[in-house]
Amino acid sequence: MRIATWNINSVRLRIAHVLRFVEEYDIDVICLQETKTEDQFFPINEFIKIGMKHYSFRGEKSYNGVAILSKMPIKNKNFKLWCDYKDTRHNCVILDNNIKIHNFYVPAGGDIPDIKLNVKFDHKINFLKEMIKYFNQVKLKRTILVGDLNIAPFEHDVWSHKQLLNVVSHTPMETKLLIKIMKDSDWIDVGRKFFPKDEKLYSWWSYRNKYWKKSNRGRRLDHIWVSKDLGYMLKSFLSCKEIRDWEKPSDHVPLILELSI
Repeated sequence: MRIATWNINSVRLRIAHVLRFVEEYDIDVICLQETKTEDQFFPINEFIKIGMKHYSFRGEKSYNGVAILSKMPIKNKNFKLWCDYKDTRHNCVILDNNIKIHNFYVPAGGDIPDIKLNVKFDHKINFLKEMIKYFNQVKLKRTILVGDLNIAPFEHDVWSHKQLLNVVSHTPMETKLLIKIMKDSDWIDVGRKFFPKDEKLYSWWSYRNKYWKKSNRGRRLDHIWVSKDLGYMLKSFLSCKEIRDWEKPSDHVPLILELSI
């Protein structure tokens, strides 16, 4: 079973990329973030044509949006509104093999890492605190969490730990909260299960850098976590850096988890 997560930065704009990726990498379930379209305009028929007949998507005009598309039947769908916002940053499904998948798009947080000066950063911090509270109240069983969490938690999840310590996505306030979510609920960080913490691992490269590949100033903003009881099923993990070279790409690349079920 191959599960992918990808901040696609407009599913309608990059539908050809998504379809190509699903077919070339033999994906069974794909979780998308920043779909940036209202539900009535989501290109669901394109996914059905390639065998992804089961789905859950929530969107809004121009911003946010999450979707889960699957070749495997889905028996339950739900979502939670976080921080009392009505935005579309989360959806959750249970597949017919009883694996639960949470798909998140955590707020980016703006440019100033100060909860008093920046309401977007305050929103992000409160969102993370709600995630801690929520997952501390549920028993994790056969659960996978994926998405653009907009935080690179460890030193080698960014191109320069020292230079980015005061940059939103790698500040101590954010990284401590994300690590607390992981530790409190005993999640397995799949990326760091397959790649040692002293090895660089990225999923995002800025559009501002024309020579992104040469400079390699990336960040690991996208994540796949699994509950501890799925640890023995982990088969492989891949960050698809080559897709950042496709024509008019997203600034994020897909991550793939393969499970032996």
